[in-house]
Order: sequence, then structure tokens, then C-alpha cells
Amino acid sequence: MSIALRIALLMLMAALTGCAPEPVRAPAGLEPHPRGGTSPDAAREAVVYALTLVGAPYRNGGASPESGFDCSGFVWYVYRKATGLALPRSADEMGRTGQPVSAEELRPGDLVFYNTLGREFSHVGIYLGEHRFVHAPSSGGTVGIVSMRSGYWARRYSGARRVAA
Repeated sequence: MSIALRIALLMLMAALTGCAPEPVRAPAGLEPHPRGGTSPDAAREAVVYALTLVGAPYRNGGASPESGFDCSGFVWYVYRKATGLALPRSADEMGRTGQPVSAEELRPGDLVFYNTLGREFSHVGIYLGEHRFVHAPSSGGTVGIVSMRSGYWARRYSGARRVAA
């Protein structure tokens, strides 16, 4: 099944069940592209693939849709499956990978980091555009999309990295 078809089915299921907290859609201009492309293509693939995993359960130490994801396991899995890029497994190590990006220069596919445990890079998600990111939140939660501008996340934002270069 193509990625575009999976996204369409996911959006239809979310609309029919009313279970999605926010509409699930690919950011404007981010349609699936063949693998092995340039840096923007790799980032696009990561975003599209990440959206197909919305609703997957959280599990501490998890790194697959079958077992569940923690935040870094989610990002690690998405980039490995969608682009073939082998990122480090921990949020802290990911925070030292790629190039730093200012909040004003964020592009879909960039990694966004948050200080949730008293450490600069203790939580990671994938930026979608429009000040939103997708992530595996915490115990009892599911992979979802949230606003970077919400009070909790805005207060804890600690930076971003571009890894799809």
C-alpha cells in the first residue's frame, strides 16, 4: 500500500471515529516522493511516514509500531524506515546530530527538542510545519500531533536540528 493511500486511510479513520485530537494531514506541499532523493525529499518522506504512525501506543524503550514507541524510538524508527538514515537511539544523542536550526528557520522534517526532565535534549519530535510537531508523548499516550505554541511545549522548547542533509 502506498504512503499516500495509508495517509488517506488514516485521515478517513480519524474523521469517522472522532478520535484524533487534531486533524491529521500532511503539511501543505508535502506529498510523498520516491526514496533516495535530495535532502528535502528525505525530510518529506520522514514527515509523511511519521503521520502514518499517529495513534501508535507509547512504550518506554519502544521502537516499533507493534511494541509501541518512546520519543526517540519513534524518531529513530521513522528516519530509518522512511529515509534509511541511521540516527542515534537517544534524544540526547540526536540533539548533537546534524545542524542546529533556529526556530525561525524550521522546516518540516527537522527534529525539535524539549527539556522535559531537566536536560536540554530529553524529548524529541519531528517538526511538521505550522508550529506543530509529531511525537510519542509519555506513558499512557499515543503518537500524536501537538502545537509548539501550547504552554507546556513552548516553555520547554530547547532547540532544533536538521538531520536530513
